[in-house]
Amino acid sequence: MKGWTRMSVTSRPALLGGVVLLALTSASVAAADDGRGPLGVTADTVAGRRSVRVGALFGADRADRPAGGHFCTASVVHSSRGDLIVTAAHCVDGDDGDLVFVPGYRDGRAPYGVWKVTRRFLPDEWTERRDEGGDLAFAAVAERDGERLEDAVGANRFATGVATGATAVTVTGYPDSREVPISCTDKPTPYSRTQQRIDCPGFTGGTSGSPWVNGDGQVVGVLGGHEQGGATADVSYSVVLGDGAAELYERADGET
Repeated sequence: MKGWTRMSVTSRPALLGGVVLLALTSASVAAADDGRGPLGVTADTVAGRRSVRVGALFGADRADRPAGGHFCTASVVHSSRGDLIVTAAHCVDGDDGDLVFVPGYRDGRAPYGVWKVTRRFLPDEWTERRDEGGDLAFAAVAERDGERLEDAVGANRFATGVATGATAVTVTGYPDSREVPISCTDKPTPYSRTQQRIDCPGFTGGTSGSPWVNGDGQVVGVLGGHEQGGATADVSYSVVLGDGAAELYERADGET
């Protein structure tokens, strides 16, 4: 799996021979960040207005010393109260302590603050059966000094019913062996009725929950699902965002 539930270790290779990041050019970095350019190339994410909507999840005990402590990825999605993040269900289904979200996390720093997770929303098919088709979750975070998360960093739109592979998407996430996020742009393909896949190298443990964002700023996938995201670093999966995902989003948006 590409993240861990805070009770088990990832089965993902941590470095995979240094991944493929060392061979990339600065042009590839820019292309991966804004969704244009070569497909299937992974590089460090360029910090920018949209990329800071993606962040890392930590245990609350690491809020004051985050370096090296992140375990999954999440991202901000638009909601009526401006407080929702989306991630994989297997990242937040544990009951072993509070969590915090750090948007735009880099090199041990939290430039947009540390946000406490207050509520978690998981589908029944995950909580009751660990069905891979339900490996999706939302979480609400508390305000900080009267400011809402969405006001601080913006948000992408959570979109359901988008045909798999209709456009290329950019996947951004935090490998647990690195202190900066990585990104890759490619076209997803169907894998099964409930799953879609994407070929992007270097998405190792910690990248569960990474958003798949299209050129319209819509989250059309979340890394997780089959094999809790995938058993190799080069192929990743997401739940197909259909009616169940729409119902879960509506519940999370209505109850926060």
